[in-house]
Amino acid sequence: MRTFVLVEIWSDIGCPWCFIGKRRFETALSRFEHAAEVEVRWRSYQLDPSVPEHFDGSEVDYLSKVKGMDPAQVAGMLEHVSSQAAGEGLNYRFDELVVANSFTAHRLIHLVRDSGGEKAAAAVKEALLSAHFEKGLDIASHDVLAEIGAQAGLDPETVRSTLAGTGYTEAVEQDVAEARALGVSGVPFFVLDRRYGISGAQPAELFEQALAQAWEAGHQPLQPAAAAASADGAACSADGCS
Repeated sequence: MRTFVLVEIWSDIGCPWCFIGKRRFETALSRFEHAAEVEVRWRSYQLDPSVPEHFDGSEVDYLSKVKGMDPAQVAGMLEHVSSQAAGEGLNYRFDELVVANSFTAHRLIHLVRDSGGEKAAAAVKEALLSAHFEKGLDIASHDVLAEIGAQAGLDPETVRSTLAGTGYTEAVEQDVAEARALGVSGVPFFVLDRRYGISGAQPAELFEQALAQAWEAGHQPLQPAAAAASADGAACSADGCS
């Protein structure tokens, strides 16, 4: 029998619901009596690989001019997401957000995991999400990524040299391929012990129930999954954010 619960979270740094989902999951984990027996592993995913390294314009400009979405619809969507984020203590600043491709930032997470483990990778994931949505920083900039890596204990020049090459490209691509094999089409997506899949930034209460169910299942003979195993919630897909 398992002695811990493995939670794998597929998410994209450029996904606003992923930061909200992270906060809600963390709230649930803080309430879970067996939190010390839970291992969280962040997995890479890209909603829109076609995003350029640098885009000269706002998030509204990109979604309306490049993706063809109605500007009024985009503005309403961002206002709604910002309101939900504020409810989790997050300060989204879409007016200052730098539209950038997230692939290299995902590579940084894998680099940090190799040197510092899952907790260090989680700290960098947090820093990247905050940099993108709250601080108006360019998450495709090697200088920005080197600074975030340095805060995690890495030598900035090591970060720059690694990101200048192709290091950890395969690791990111493997995460994305595995997500597709699991049928993931939107993020955030939470997988508990490869038994239960939860789509979207669900309320903390649902994550609590899922953690309890996974923990019980891991300490007993295999049981059929309950309804919470396929729950869907607010998420982002290649077509936008709900």
